[in-house]
Amino acid sequence: MSAIRRRPRFRPLRRRGRTWCLRVAAPVAAVALVGGCAGSGGPRAKTDSPTTRAPVRAAPGDLQDEYQKVIKDVLPSVVQIQASSDLGSGVVYDGKGDIVTNAHVVGNEKTFKVTTSTSNRTLTAKLVYAYPEQDLAVIRLTKVPDGLKAARFGDSSKVAVGQITLAMGSPLGLSSSVTQGIVSATGRTVSEGRAGGGTGATIANMVQTSAAINPGNSGGALVGLDGEVIGIPTLAATDPQLGNGAAPGIGFAIPASMVTRVADQVIRTGKVTDSGRAFLGITGRTVLDNGYRPAGVAVVSVQSGKAADKAGLRAGDIITRLGDADVTTMQSLEAALAEHKPGDKVSVSYTRDGSEKKTEVTLGEK
Repeated sequence: MSAIRRRPRFRPLRRRGRTWCLRVAAPVAAVALVGGCAGSGGPRAKTDSPTTRAPVRAAPGDLQDEYQKVIKDVLPSVVQIQASSDLGSGVVYDGKGDIVTNAHVVGNEKTFKVTTSTSNRTLTAKLVYAYPEQDLAVIRLTKVPDGLKAARFGDSSKVAVGQITLAMGSPLGLSSSVTQGIVSATGRTVSEGRAGGGTGATIANMVQTSAAINPGNSGGALVGLDGEVIGIPTLAATDPQLGNGAAPGIGFAIPASMVTRVADQVIRTGKVTDSGRAFLGITGRTVLDNGYRPAGVAVVSVQSGKAADKAGLRAGDIITRLGDADVTTMQSLEAALAEHKPGDKVSVSYTRDGSEKKTEVTLGEK
């Protein structure tokens, strides 16, 4: 059976009225899962050969008990966030009323209505800081209710493929909803577009999960069976061949390590001072070749004293490669940068006045 490679699309998991916002992202490698089973036809004659023991299976109640324990422990830390006509989710970060969510959930607004899973009372929260580059934001309750419970965030380096996960949030406005799945992959680099309110962020090291996530899940919690949050659900895949309908079982969450890195800085200083994101220090635009195909990124301007400036790049240059990655669009350039860290030295290939050139750049920090 031959496989058909499709170019996936991604949508942020915020609900906007009755409209699902679509985001376009860099291709993600398709993974085919193949399984099978075997059985026997009827009674078997008794022989002198060693007895084959049936595999020991955990009682269904044991796993169910674990699910229910985690849900009881974590769901009180997951809230619903209402921003005008937009709706998303958030996770209580500390006992002071700080809540972490996605930047595309808060948009350009400053004040929000928040509802917890333990009360129908509507609370008010104000924006502390939004960081669109990583699609994260922190809001703060104006009055902290009694019994507010902060979630525990895990170590992203310990997240493993096959790990059971629970996604908690408010899909389609259905507050305190829980779905289950596994970690399907780690280390994904995924981009979302800017159309319809997206941040345009290219995010590295995303956790891919099969847990069902839908618009409204944005900013909620992806949780392991140890009760620790391992990621913030942010994007879901859509299939163009299904009319951009949901591609079942393909969702992405920002890893907990990045969430805590950003949230800790925002709560402490009111902004992000150490992003950990590599930065070239240019503004650019995608250029097309004679066949109207994307062919590189034209440098529109160079920030003085930043990485590109120090390496000798200037306005009018067309970047075609960064490190081991070909650059054909702004999105592909952002994806290539997401694979590196500030301080990395990488080669950049570009054309200037029709001549091909190469330089080494020490990447800065965004």
